[in-house]
Amino acid sequence: MIKNKKILVTGGAGFIGSNLCETLLELNNSVVCFDNFSTGKIENIHSFFQNKNFRLVVGDIRNLEDCRKGVERVDYVLHEAALGSVPRSIKDPVTTNTVNVSGFLNMLIAAKDAKVKRFIYAASSSTYGDSQLLPKVEDVIGKPLSPYAVTKYVNELYAAVFSKTYGMECIGLRYFNVFGRRQDPDSTYAAVIPLFVKKLINHESPVINGDGEYSRDFTYIKNVIQMNLLALTTKNAEALNTVYNTAYGEQTTLNQLAGYLKEYLSGYDRGIANIEIIHGPNRIGDIPHSLASIEKAQNLLNYRPQYSMRQGLKETTEWYYKELRTKS
Repeated sequence: MIKNKKILVTGGAGFIGSNLCETLLELNNSVVCFDNFSTGKIENIHSFFQNKNFRLVVGDIRNLEDCRKGVERVDYVLHEAALGSVPRSIKDPVTTNTVNVSGFLNMLIAAKDAKVKRFIYAASSSTYGDSQLLPKVEDVIGKPLSPYAVTKYVNELYAAVFSKTYGMECIGLRYFNVFGRRQDPDSTYAAVIPLFVKKLINHESPVINGDGEYSRDFTYIKNVIQMNLLALTTKNAEALNTVYNTAYGEQTTLNQLAGYLKEYLSGYDRGIANIEIIHGPNRIGDIPHSLASIEKAQNLLNYRPQYSMRQGLKETTEWYYKELRTKS
């Protein structure tokens, strides 16, 4: 495990970023959190301010000078900052592109100039687009189905160019439907798990887009942290300058997901078991099915995910129930 290093986490006040900051601090690293708080939240990192090894840089990746301040004297970069959400990108493709493409390029330039040792970045399973191959393997992708997917694929192209042209060490992690504590249920573009959890706790009916038979490879945050640590520390030259599926490798339909959530949450509130699930129209830009092959990460990074989807969901529902009940 990595320790006694200085690591920049962009988007460090967000869901994934704050969990990475927390783990890196626990491992006795010096952590720089870089965020503009457009989607990140100060409460996600509030407890870290008591740690002398934590520093916050308020800045925007769309500003190159801000990026240069963030990478000063850091050993590694974990680039998590981005504007997520397929629907948001369809509604506002310009802003999504500016943050996810121009901001990504700024971070690459800043990291290159600062001679950062390794650049790990959040890629996305949306890159697979209209490819119907299951499970998804890294070297077979389709055409993107949303502006968001386009931006995340461009990230991979830029990282590959910077690796070849400037000799940078870059690793992309294609996240598959990550979930866990601190994922925002109140966002306009909230992910399905926190959105459904909040609805059920409030005794409201969650709405599934379509018939509920679309499936996803839901991936618990602790598996994602493990992948980031492996990418940071690998000494395998073959493992560098490529992309990896970051997932558990198991398919779950939205109907199954809703059933699991009702099962786990009804352990705290019996009334949740009787809440009806509503079905609405399919959502534009959604892919029907997503399932990752994790063979490449297993072979090159020695990735062994520790948490199944259901194990992670149990921990997540417990956290949300306590958190949301405390706020209410």
